[in-house]
Amino acid sequence: MTADTDRTAPDRTPVPSPFKGMSRRIDARIIRCLNDITGRALFPYQAAIVRIGFSLTFLLYLLREFPNRHELYGAGSPWSFDLAQRLIASNGAFSVLMWSDSNLWFELVYLAAIGAGLGLLLGWHTRTMSLLFMVGVLALLNRNVLLGDGGDTLIHLVAGYLVLTRCGQVWSLDARRRRRAPEDGEFTRIVLWTLLGTFLAVAQLTGFAELSWGWALFLWGMWFIQALWFWVERTDRTELRTVLDATANVVHNAALLVIAAQVCILYATAGLYKIQGPRWQDGTAVHYPLHLAYFSPWGPLSRTVDRSAVLVTAITYGTVILQVAFPFTLLNRRVKNVLLPLLMAEHASIAVLCGLPFFSMAMVFADAVFLPTSFLRWLGYRVSDTADRLRERVRGRLTAEA
Repeated sequence: MTADTDRTAPDRTPVPSPFKGMSRRIDARIIRCLNDITGRALFPYQAAIVRIGFSLTFLLYLLREFPNRHELYGAGSPWSFDLAQRLIASNGAFSVLMWSDSNLWFELVYLAAIGAGLGLLLGWHTRTMSLLFMVGVLALLNRNVLLGDGGDTLIHLVAGYLVLTRCGQVWSLDARRRRRAPEDGEFTRIVLWTLLGTFLAVAQLTGFAELSWGWALFLWGMWFIQALWFWVERTDRTELRTVLDATANVVHNAALLVIAAQVCILYATAGLYKIQGPRWQDGTAVHYPLHLAYFSPWGPLSRTVDRSAVLVTAITYGTVILQVAFPFTLLNRRVKNVLLPLLMAEHASIAVLCGLPFFSMAMVFADAVFLPTSFLRWLGYRVSDTADRLRERVRGRLTAEA
């Protein structure tokens, strides 16, 4: 009886769920993704090219307009200090130029903006320079908003995002110093942040700096974060250093994602607004700026392009198609890598035909956030190799002359 019962008893071995393996794979991917986000700063080469590009663009703009700086942003500007003060009081913008209308203060801010742009371009104490670069950009662009265009707006936005990125990990003097002698820059960093903290404290205590509570909290927060970071690096606080590194990596990755999203939104909205315009619909929109003296620095070249109705129509429709389609091409890497050079070529042609070099530079370097890492590494290798060859030639000539 017992044998029969055992023979006829149902098999109670648990049947494996078909979804268990899928659940494990999903969990593994989530864990891997979280480790990537917190464990390292993603896309360091893309962050570096954005840092170099935008600092170079704004630096060249400041140098080109140096003879006209007073008429643009200083006491000689038609947009007077009082008008700028009224506007900033109404929209809550931030500009350190509004702290004083003295010519000395204006010169100091303008020169400091140039210095910060150069320091960020070279990647020298990038954390400090990125903050000073943002302050310089906001100081000048918010002082006279009537001078701005799409490129200035993009610089305005990206300057704030760069503060949150670890954009000096590659292609910078900081990276070179970390490879050779990590301790060399500590004294300079202490001096820079001590001077900045002292200046901010004195300016607030004396009433010179007019800061809203939000900007005061942000600036002092950045100062205390850098002080905490330096203290952790100088002491044996492994756990706290790990937490700070993970937090900085998350903020960096989020800031790069925001930059990429900003570019996608810019192209999508620009393309969709163009579709609604009748001149873009009938394919003649490009014809009109080619006949405006303000947007035609090379008159013969503009007239040559405008002579071909087919070319003008193709450029008009092609511009709309590229801008609307670009955000969707990010779903396919190959299509994106084909479309990206076309967008960059379009902005290069705008720089030449319409005389908007800084707008085009800002757009090209914003597009660079989508460049493949393999290409950027190859580009960095080629630039480094060319620089080494030039140094060898110069040394050879100096040796021969000696």
